[in-house]
Amino acid sequence: MSRRRKDPLRPLTDAEKAFLESLCRARSAPADQIARAKGLLAVARGKQYQEAAVEAGRQQGATVAAWVSRFNREGIGAVVPGHGGGHAPRFTGEVRERILATFRRAPAPEADGTAVWSVSTLRKALARGGIAISGYSLWGLLREEGYTFQKDRTWCHTGQAKRKSGTVVETVVDPDAEAKKS
Repeated sequence: MSRRRKDPLRPLTDAEKAFLESLCRARSAPADQIARAKGLLAVARGKQYQEAAVEAGRQQGATVAAWVSRFNREGIGAVVPGHGGGHAPRFTGEVRERILATFRRAPAPEADGTAVWSVSTLRKALARGGIAISGYSLWGLLREEGYTFQKDRTWCHTGQAKRKSGTVVETVVDPDAEAKKS
């Protein structure tokens, strides 16, 4: 006989149950999300945590207990794993928006010392504004936002390129960019 559950699973709504069932059937969803959905549905069907863990492909019933507890607190968002460890993300919220606002404005050659942003010139401009960020972190943040550094030293959204013929510069869009990303 297992001990009494400290935080039993709350009743699932029809929408939550449908979402978890569709996630269990998904073939392209991340495996950890599928395992969490299977574990939660097994507990909802009345199985013990250890039985639900085996059904979800895990060894410990305590893992399923943690999933259930998080599901009770957060709802369907608990299926997506949280931050996996390491340093907490530093550049979020207002600071991230300030970095992106600086990046999106055109550089002033007199004040910024450049006519086109590079990682190092953007980093120096941010440092003057009170934001200390490494070049690698800045590059990663811009990549997360969908920007890539082009051969002609300009930044474009992923799937776009700038072509120059004479004095005319045109932006070309790759219609298959989203398919190539995955």
